[in-house]
Amino acid sequence: MSLARLRWGRGLIPLASLYLLLLLGLPLAALLRAGLQLPPQRLWQLLSSELATNALQLSLGAASLAALINTGFGLLLAWILVRYRFPGRGFADALIDLPFAMPGVVAAIALLRLYGPGGRIGQLWDPEAPFGQWLAGIGIAELNLTGSRFGVVLAMVYATLPFVVRAVQPVLEGIEAEVEESAATLGASPAQTFRKVLLPQLVPSLATGFSLALARGLGEYGLVTIITGNIPFETLTSTVYVYQRFEEFDFDGATAVSLVLLAGSLGLLVLINGLALWYRRSRAL
Repeated sequence: MSLARLRWGRGLIPLASLYLLLLLGLPLAALLRAGLQLPPQRLWQLLSSELATNALQLSLGAASLAALINTGFGLLLAWILVRYRFPGRGFADALIDLPFAMPGVVAAIALLRLYGPGGRIGQLWDPEAPFGQWLAGIGIAELNLTGSRFGVVLAMVYATLPFVVRAVQPVLEGIEAEVEESAATLGASPAQTFRKVLLPQLVPSLATGFSLALARGLGEYGLVTIITGNIPFETLTSTVYVYQRFEEFDFDGATAVSLVLLAGSLGLLVLINGLALWYRRSRAL
């Protein structure tokens, strides 16, 4: 490495460190400081309130279910994109990243227009529709997929779709086809090849994708705000709860739940980096 390049690199390191400090370090430190200023009894009182507890439980449960769903379907999508060639494959591959590019509120409106009451699909179970009348006959007077906990999961599934696909896809691309051919030569069925040869190599990336999807689901705000109606004890998630506390100038309540979400995010970050380190070490052996 030349001396000029070394000096240039040394000059960039403080600039990058300052950028990270201003953008990430100081805001997190401010939140932690605000949390530490709360007396432990007050903090516990805020977190143990029925509404806050219900919002946290809903967020964790819905985000976990959405991450599980996308772990299965993300693996399927990654497998198809890597293993098969078909017309429109490039477009399908690019479409996976749409939740990254599209604003959450725009996606929420699109989902509502499709699955909400009177939507293209939602109108199929309107009370006046034949399917809606059949549902009424079995005791389901009104079906609203968006203004329910199903809508919370639907919003999080949409928001977390790319994570597992993008975590698994490069690993699948790096597995040589000769590995599967060798297993087939030794008499292994396709299911046995996947379970005993491919899956062990995919577990770290699947776990990473699941953790990223879970973290993203816990932090989802825009989609769930519009889709679910934010009904207390029914569809009110923790992120919306924090915003409502902030709007009502209950900064202590907003800070308390934000600390729980921060702790969860940092825990998942440690888990993701631990999985990456474990995977690199296992590949090096």
